[in-house]
Amino acid sequence: MNTLLLAALDPLHHVVDKPVYGTSVSLSSVMIVVGGIVTVWALAAAAKRIATGPESIGNERFVTKGRLAQLVETMVVYMRDEMLTPVLGAATTRKYLPFLMTQFFFILTLNLFGLFPLMDVQTLIKNMVGIKTPDGTDWVFFGGTATASISVTAALALTSFIAIQRHAFKELGLRGWLEHLCGGRDLLTGPKALWLIVPLIFVVEFMGLFIKPAALSIRLFANMVGGHTLLATLLMFGAMAAQAGMGWLGIGTISIVSGIFAVLITFLELFVAVLQAFIFMFLTAVFISTMSHHDDEHGHEEHEEHEAHGHGAVELAHAH
Repeated sequence: MNTLLLAALDPLHHVVDKPVYGTSVSLSSVMIVVGGIVTVWALAAAAKRIATGPESIGNERFVTKGRLAQLVETMVVYMRDEMLTPVLGAATTRKYLPFLMTQFFFILTLNLFGLFPLMDVQTLIKNMVGIKTPDGTDWVFFGGTATASISVTAALALTSFIAIQRHAFKELGLRGWLEHLCGGRDLLTGPKALWLIVPLIFVVEFMGLFIKPAALSIRLFANMVGGHTLLATLLMFGAMAAQAGMGWLGIGTISIVSGIFAVLITFLELFVAVLQAFIFMFLTAVFISTMSHHDDEHGHEEHEEHEAHGHGAVELAHAH
């Protein structure tokens, strides 16, 4: 019955990371490599279809071909214009867009892989063929949710930490970075009585440098583990009814009801997979923005816009 339901009596059996059969390599490591290859292939294929074609085909060269390419283009343009630019500014968004979009699509790919019961299919094949493994070792070679491993989400958070601190030192310099940790230049040059709280602010801000990426890691890990555990729990109700000695009518009824709810939860998991990839990427952008000279950048952009309008007015005057 467990084989037919593709669920073990332990709901965490299909969630926790485990080694590839016969090796010490973890499934999450395999799925990171597979996810990276799929991400690069999908985005490269989409970019090829989004790129402007030759002039010989006329206006059709500006039309994006293919559902995947259209979806990728829509998502990238929307997140760039509506989400990232208001937070980072146009100049910083252009600089970090490749990194942020790579981060988003890579995490999304890893999350989506977890929705496919690849490990269960391998277990089913093993039981149907009659393959015996020592000590009941899982006969699996790939599958699972890589982002349900805290080591994977921690590594992803490390990339965010490096990007944030790199931007901070490049944008603020060492002195500006230290001033930021102490509450800002206004506090340091303000009344001397306020200096008493500077050490407290420094400790809180310095801890925040590590707490923020850690929160990204734990949030992604917890959501992936929680959702998949709930789904596995629903799928094992039929096997639990069989173990309790219920009749076929009871087992069938419970299996159908739990199966319907499992399908509904799967759609919710699909939404969560996209949402958590976006939240990870967006909060990384927000943390980068806290290390920027917003006033200087805003003024620089306004200056560029003013110059553009000025040049346009001069050209118009010369035309008249």
